[in-house]
Amino acid sequence: MPTISRFLGIIIAMYWNGHSPLHFHAKYGEYKITVDINTGVV
Repeated sequence: MPTISRFLGIIIAMYWNGHSPLHFHAKYGEYKITVDINTGVV
């Protein structure tokens, strides 16, 4: 998965041609979330 940004140990990544809805992934240590870009819902 392509990394968009790294800061304070947080990795933000996104597939450019991924499935809908548009979203990105964030990872911090063992924690992982997916965030919907249109709504901001985690």
